[in-house]
Amino acid sequence: MPFSSLGLHPLVLKSVQEAGYTEPTPIQSAAIPEIIAGHDLIGIAQTGTGKTAAFTLPMLTKLSASILDGQLRGTKALVLAPTRELALQIDENVRAYGRNLPLRVATIYGGVGERPQIEALRSGTNLIIACPGRLLDLMGRGFANFSGLQYLVLDEADRMLDMGFIPSIRQIVRLLPRQRQTLLFSASLSRDIEKLTHEFLRSPKMVQIGRRADPAQTVTQLVYEVPNHLKSELLLHLLRDSSMNMVLVFSRMKHSADRIARNLEQRGVKTATLHSNRSQAQRLRALKDFKSGAVRVLVATDIAARGIDVDGISHVVNYDFPMHPEDYVHRIGRTGRANAIGDAISFVTPEDHSDLRALERFIGRGIVRKKAEGFNYAAPTTPRTHNQATQQRPHQSQQGHSSHRRSSQGGGGGGGGGGGPRRGGFRNRFGSR
Repeated sequence: MPFSSLGLHPLVLKSVQEAGYTEPTPIQSAAIPEIIAGHDLIGIAQTGTGKTAAFTLPMLTKLSASILDGQLRGTKALVLAPTRELALQIDENVRAYGRNLPLRVATIYGGVGERPQIEALRSGTNLIIACPGRLLDLMGRGFANFSGLQYLVLDEADRMLDMGFIPSIRQIVRLLPRQRQTLLFSASLSRDIEKLTHEFLRSPKMVQIGRRADPAQTVTQLVYEVPNHLKSELLLHLLRDSSMNMVLVFSRMKHSADRIARNLEQRGVKTATLHSNRSQAQRLRALKDFKSGAVRVLVATDIAARGIDVDGISHVVNYDFPMHPEDYVHRIGRTGRANAIGDAISFVTPEDHSDLRALERFIGRGIVRKKAEGFNYAAPTTPRTHNQATQQRPHQSQQGHSSHRRSSQGGGGGGGGGGGPRRGGFRNRFGSR
């Protein structure tokens, strides 16, 4: 089914075609007609399936007539997102999809000056993308007017629930018009999410693609069993493989992320970090450098990484094994996006075995255990000192753990500043969330 069959406005469809995209993802094919028809909607699909376009394209289609007639005044659409990174990513996508429309868009989030955000709210910007905390603060001080709001989107509802935003969202929704179209998108449909749908939506249609327990089918999953004190050395050893050209490393704690990054930098690997203790400017710079290829490795925590939408990530490394299976599924969904090939590597210490078994039960299959070729697992139990560590920098080599790679079916150029020819056949960014 091509995008042209989904009932999109010609100018919205033109933006899609200008980007070279012809075939929607399953969540887009199922959700877009229902939203255009005016139904409230619950959209359930795992990360990387294109949920942003699934709600943005039909909203722009429904607003197009008013925009082109010059009759669109005031804020008509509000999208709530759990993190500033995700809010900014949605903003980027909305501007791309609405490039042929005179649409005014603004983002509202904490950690930056509020004056431009207040001005955007006061001026009646057509579409607002916001994090709940900062928006509720500005609404409480009388800076927002949503009296003409027609569309409300709750994006990543499961993560907003996990992060404790639901009380704030309830307060925001009470201040919105009751007559509106509400869309809720989530990677899972827990009992708590179901309660929210009854609270915020009216007779919603349900669109569910796959199961939350289904990691991306194009991702090769591997486990490396390793003592905790050898994790950093194993990571450096694996990075000798030049195919690991755009690597997202997950750490459980912020201080651990900083430590991993420092160690990699000291050993000659260009690295950036992304976690909640970093300033907004630092976080944006880290993402920009990662996307452009200026840094090879981005070390992130789960919360900060929620908004990462980067084409061409070759590998995800779970340096610290996730405590919750849902976090594992989210993490590895950062690679293998839009049907591209990707690899997910998890370091597992003896203390992680019970969590690994729980994960395998959750996803319904075992994960291949592997040993890194050429790596010394019999190293001393005492980590090397800084001076010892810096004396031996890993050289770049075509060898390494490449035996775990599987070839891509695509050819041509890569995406996102480092995808390389292995991802060239998969450039549909509408499936990249």
